[in-house]
Amino acid sequence: MSEIQSAKYGVTVTLESRQDGQKNVIKAAGEAFSKGEQLFIRYEEAEQGPQGEAVSVRTMIKITGRELKLIRHGSIESEQSFETGRRLPGFYRSPYAQFNLSTDTRKLDIMRNGRSLEVSWEYDLYVYGELSGQFAISLYIQEEPQS
Repeated sequence: MSEIQSAKYGVTVTLESRQDGQKNVIKAAGEAFSKGEQLFIRYEEAEQGPQGEAVSVRTMIKITGRELKLIRHGSIESEQSFETGRRLPGFYRSPYAQFNLSTDTRKLDIMRNGRSLEVSWEYDLYVYGELSGQFAISLYIQEEPQS
């Protein structure tokens, strides 16, 4: 039996991150597709490099059941996993820093409506076993109309 994969479709990705009263919003065009019960969302972010230049980071979000995984490739390499009530390992690598981290997810809500998706999660970030910050993230995925 062959694995069924749905066609890719264009999406708009809006990611809001809140930490210590600071809010950061990323908006990007991307694509989404599913494989079985897994949903994948891919998009590219422009980040500021060490000399102020724009560098590209490719981000993949994988949603499976009650778990979300955030994987970044490019000038920054990182992986973070989120599942309510679990502390999961991850890592962060850039040309200037590298460390293992873990996320302890307090809340993860995934609401899917057709090809639109809203995900919100709250977690504690640990670096070298020490609490580094508390985050609240909201992710909105909206299907782009076909042209």
